[in-house]
Amino acid sequence: MTHPTVIVFVKEPRPGRVKTRLARDIGRTTAAQWYRTQTARQLREIAYDPRWTAVLAVSPDHAGLHSRFWPANIKRVAQGSGDLGQRMARSLNAAPPGRALIIGSDIPHLGARHIAAALNRLHHNDVVFGPASDGGYWAVGVRKGAGTLPRDTFANVRWSTEHALEDSIASFGSARIGLADRLDDVDTYADLKRLSDRR
Repeated sequence: MTHPTVIVFVKEPRPGRVKTRLARDIGRTTAAQWYRTQTARQLREIAYDPRWTAVLAVSPDHAGLHSRFWPANIKRVAQGSGDLGQRMARSLNAAPPGRALIIGSDIPHLGARHIAAALNRLHHNDVVFGPASDGGYWAVGVRKGAGTLPRDTFANVRWSTEHALEDSIASFGSARIGLADRLDDVDTYADLKRLSDRR
């Protein structure tokens, strides 16, 4: 059985480049500091698990590939150009055959058990999504052979809206879809406060 691949989408953690909606409420520097701390915690939690191979898909390409912030012992690849859907499709297509899962880097309650559960769902489904309460998702994964995802995958997704998950599911047509655990990311101060209160 091919070893699964977990692709973590990350951004160079500089003020003004990350968590721009969060920054409107807490400031660019504080938002970037939160993101750096959150990403470091998440990578400690999931990047070195022997059940899968972790890869960092970085943005912007040049700065991310050479950043001193990311652990040097985790493979890095460039996200490349295009919208989020184009970048995710490119990353999934570049992964080796077998199970491949993309996750975000701003999910405070994400743990290794959530990754394992999502990957396990790919034994019985073609695609898996990790839903979020705002209508988006924290993960998307595929069970892939030697082929590539169709060109129109993610083509008509209304990103950053409550329709992102349903649109993404629709883009996979008749594929068998599984859903992983519901987890929330942090885009705004309200998200951060709600998740902090829940913890």
